[in-house]
Amino acid sequence: MNILLLGSGGREHTFAWKLSQSPLLDKLYIAPGNAGTAQHGENITYSPVDFEIIRQIVKEKNIQLVIAGSEDPLVHGIYDYFLAHDDIKNVPVIGPSQQGAMLEGSKDFAKAFMQKYHIPTAAYQTFAKETLDAGNSFIDTLQAPYVLKADGLAAGKGVVILNDAAEAKAELRQMLAASKFGKASEKVVIEQFLKGIELSVFVITDGENYKILPSAKDYKKIGEGDTGPNTGGMGSVSGVPFADEAFMKKVEERIIKPTIEGIKKENIIYKGFIFIGLMNVAGDPYVIEYNVRMGDPETESVFPRIKNDLIDMMLAIANGRLHEFCLEIDNRYAATVMMVSKGYPGSVEKGKKITGISAVQDSIVFHAGTSLNSEGDYVTSGGRVLGITSFGDTIQQALDISYRNAGMIEFEGKYVRRDIGRDLM
Repeated sequence: MNILLLGSGGREHTFAWKLSQSPLLDKLYIAPGNAGTAQHGENITYSPVDFEIIRQIVKEKNIQLVIAGSEDPLVHGIYDYFLAHDDIKNVPVIGPSQQGAMLEGSKDFAKAFMQKYHIPTAAYQTFAKETLDAGNSFIDTLQAPYVLKADGLAAGKGVVILNDAAEAKAELRQMLAASKFGKASEKVVIEQFLKGIELSVFVITDGENYKILPSAKDYKKIGEGDTGPNTGGMGSVSGVPFADEAFMKKVEERIIKPTIEGIKKENIIYKGFIFIGLMNVAGDPYVIEYNVRMGDPETESVFPRIKNDLIDMMLAIANGRLHEFCLEIDNRYAATVMMVSKGYPGSVEKGKKITGISAVQDSIVFHAGTSLNSEGDYVTSGGRVLGITSFGDTIQQALDISYRNAGMIEFEGKYVRRDIGRDLM
């Protein structure tokens, strides 16, 4: 079958790598893709939120399945767009309807959903420009640190955690009155800080049934010891020791089941991934956020552990037969180390030649921000450049292999965080 994958990062390269292993695949198209996805299919340089163009591609290329890798097309309503057009309404889209995508598209919507369905999460209130003074007063009722979240999508950079109340109030003013994150911060959620260790839990659902994929832990801060600004992620480990059977039973009973039930009760169409960002607080799980797609860089450590044919899995979701699908998971650990450009998560210089990829052994190289120059060389084209994923019988073994191979690859300004997974050992 012909498949269209929407997105351009390391997550999408991982999807493309996994889809290309299926005998069911005839042709894979990626919009817009990167230099890595081009190894597994044909990149089409159009925006995944230009739905008219996507519609034409689906018809011209005889696409039989669309997978939304990134959140933007889902939040913009691509699922609903397909349903509304007779010529493409029978082409399955993996992802929720626009209403379902609000679980990621609006922090306020997600928190209200959790509150309604008694899903454990931090106490919160939501404020707008007109209620800035009330927001300042709410900050005074909390203990440091203070968590401020832009309501809308802010490319993973809309969450700020500050230790000083005056700084938190200044940040709130920047977000609301000075539009620091544009439309994304027209509303801001202020919430109680939860002290614990984070975990990413991934669920697939066909709207009725669900399966739990391998969990992962990712590392958001740019600096070692979890210091510096948040990034899109500096690495991930799948096979998380504290996410044992007892803890995951709590997650399933207290969070996953009520989430699926809430989706049904709200009559939300949802055929895709639910990414639940959790905090383990003294052995109890609390939801930090929902995402409506796979995580990045967690996909790079989760998908290699899934033994199943990914197209089979996508069709089970699309056709409402997930209850018949039996997940098979590799019991080894997988660890992903991200190689990023100097200056990330701020502005970075692009076009730096990448060398050494061909020397990598025993790891999978996933491209995130890469392209090909006129000479056919790989060059940097973003902040996060490459993810190096390796298997191991222990976390340490998997990380040793990933770090060794990251050392083989060079580009000007390369930076690698050296303590990925250390807190799990």
